[in-house]
Order: sequence, then C-alpha cells, then structure tokens
Amino acid sequence: MQFPQRFSDLPDYAFARLSTLLDGHSPGGPEIAMSIGEPKHDAPGFVSEEIANNIAGFAKYPPNDGSPELRAQISMWLHRRYGVQIDPQTQVVALNGTREGLFNACVALCPQRKNGKPVNVLIPNPFYQVYAVAAAAVDANPVFLNCPPETGFLPDFDALSQETLDQTAIVYLCSPSNPQGAVADKAYWSRLINLAMQHDFLIFADECYSEIYRDIAPPGILEVNHALNGDPERVVAFHSLSKRSNLPGLRSGFLAGGPKAVNKIKQLRSYAGAPLPLPLQHVAVRAWADEHHVAQSRAVYIEKYNIADRVFDGCNAYNSPKAGFFLWLRVTNGIEAALKLWVETGVKVLPGAFLSRSVTGVNPGDNYIRVALVAPTQEMQRGLQSIRDCVY
Repeated sequence: MQFPQRFSDLPDYAFARLSTLLDGHSPGGPEIAMSIGEPKHDAPGFVSEEIANNIAGFAKYPPNDGSPELRAQISMWLHRRYGVQIDPQTQVVALNGTREGLFNACVALCPQRKNGKPVNVLIPNPFYQVYAVAAAAVDANPVFLNCPPETGFLPDFDALSQETLDQTAIVYLCSPSNPQGAVADKAYWSRLINLAMQHDFLIFADECYSEIYRDIAPPGILEVNHALNGDPERVVAFHSLSKRSNLPGLRSGFLAGGPKAVNKIKQLRSYAGAPLPLPLQHVAVRAWADEHHVAQSRAVYIEKYNIADRVFDGCNAYNSPKAGFFLWLRVTNGIEAALKLWVETGVKVLPGAFLSRSVTGVNPGDNYIRVALVAPTQEMQRGLQSIRDCVY
C-alpha cells in the first residue's frame, strides 16, 4: 500500500515528541503543566446558560459558515477593536477552531504554480505547526524564516532575495507571536503589506493572542491594511476564543478577508468544513459581544508577566514578552533542560526544537524552552521559581 510522500518528512507532533522524551521518567515533584497553551483562567459565566438555553440546536445541522448572528457579532467586534468595516455576509467565516481555518485557507487560496514554477510559503521559525502541514498539503515549498533576538523575534523579510519573494504565494505571520510574545507593530505590518503588493502574495495573519498583552493593544493587519488603502483581498486575519475567552474546548474562531478570497474558502468548506454546533455558536455570539471577561483575564496575565519579571530578574537568558502567554527562555540545550526539569522538579515545559525546523543545519529552537503561563497564579509562580533554580 502506498502513502502520499508529501507528508513523509513530518516529525511527530510536538506534544507526542514531548511524551516520548519524558516517558519512563518519573517527575521529581508535584507535576506543574507548563508545556501546552491551554488557558486555566475562569471561562465566562454565561457558557453553560447559553448552551442550556439553546440545547435543541444540537438536533440541527449548523450553518457551515456561521450563523448570521455570529458573523454579525464578529463584524461588530472587528469594528470596535480595529475600527474597520467588515461585511459579515461576504467577509467573515466562522471556524471550528482557527487551526482548521489556517489549513483550509491555504488549500483554498494557494496557487499550484507562479511564474511557471512551484510556489513558496513563508513560515516564521519557530512556528505553529499547522503552517508547515498546510504548505505540504498544497505541494508548496516551505521557506522557514528564523526569528532570532536580533530581528525582534520576527522574520526579516527585507533579507529575502527578490527571487524568493517573487515565487511566494502565502506568508504566515503570528502576532503576538507563539512562542516569543513578539508584536508586529504598524510599521512592520505596513512593510509586509507593501511587499505583498510588490511581489503578489497573500498574508495570513494569525492573531489568536491579540487580546493578551501588557498595556497597549497590538495592532492588527486589517486596520493597517485599511489605513494603507490596501487591497482587502491581499490579507486574511484569523482570531479565536480559545485564548481571548479561555475557551479552548469551544473550538470557535473566525477568519476575515476580502470577499473573493472568503468566497473561495467558503466554497471549499462547503465540501470539507466542520461547522460549529449551533449551541456553541450561541456561546460564541455572547463571547464576542462581551469585553468584561476578557479584561478580567488580561489583568491576571499582567500579574503573571510581573511575577515572571521578578523571578527572572537579572537573568540574561530571560526575554520579557510583550504579549501572549508564553515565555521563550534561552538555555544551553532545550531538550536536555526539559528532561532535567521534569526529572528534578516535576515541571513540564516544551523544548523549543519541537516547535521549529533546521535551516542550513541549525534549529533556532535548540537553545530554548517554551513555558506556558496558564496554570493558576501561585502554581505558575512555583513552576517559574523551579525553572530558575534548576536550569539557571
């Protein structure tokens, strides 16, 4: 039996690799889970109420692209947050988690060839792993762009050759970034949008961490593109309730873009989409309409940022994140540090190498661990202190 070659070089998923690394080793203390970005803050209190009030909806097929009420509420949120007018009928698609959207948008919109040659998909390195799988699914050439401290933990697109840019079809960019917490400012977004216009490629802006930040709300690609009077078909933004509202199990997100691009994505999803059940769509409507629970959760994250700053005060390996809920900590060897932490303290973190790929023989995640600030505050503080004491 033959299997497709396009996925033959995929490594095991990051958390499967972590399980393999730690299997057979007992934790050296009470387990503190800091490896996966699963928020442990309180979910909004209205979730069970909305599900109970709309439970009959489980007996119906849900609208594939999201109910009119959900798409309208998303459009209103985008206007409040970014000051842009987005048509809920033609420019918004509700998603069953943004991961499926980030994948399906690439399948729907990536051309097979450009200038008579195979296309490039540009991917920040390290990265959210679905980007690479999407590129493989469309037989594109993945170009991994290292994101070191010297470039602010963001890709340096100006360093790319004209040939590379001319063959590019799609650029994935996460801001605030996972795992480094770096933020693309308006100037950075503007430069990338101008490059997209010059070299005719699309930008997929993964903005799932946009509502978790210290003090200034990160800018979004839709607002910057609007200010530039840019082509709305050039950009697609992805958002989620997983991080914003502490609802990873709801599997509710959305994408927004130009009408032509969104229509292509809708067409694909009508065949292969996984629509969100109606009762959960009602929860999502309520969540996008409410900012109180978001502000409460953000205040807890700000407290966690401050705790991390104190714990790692004076540590040269520490990079204080601007946003998001991860620490990207430099160590001598990320895999060895993760195993040492588990065996000696019971703290579970993710080696940075599991989130990145080798470029010219160098993996930019080799000397990092990713630490999720999602546990209850006191437990998280104990975990951070254990990390400081164990590997620094």
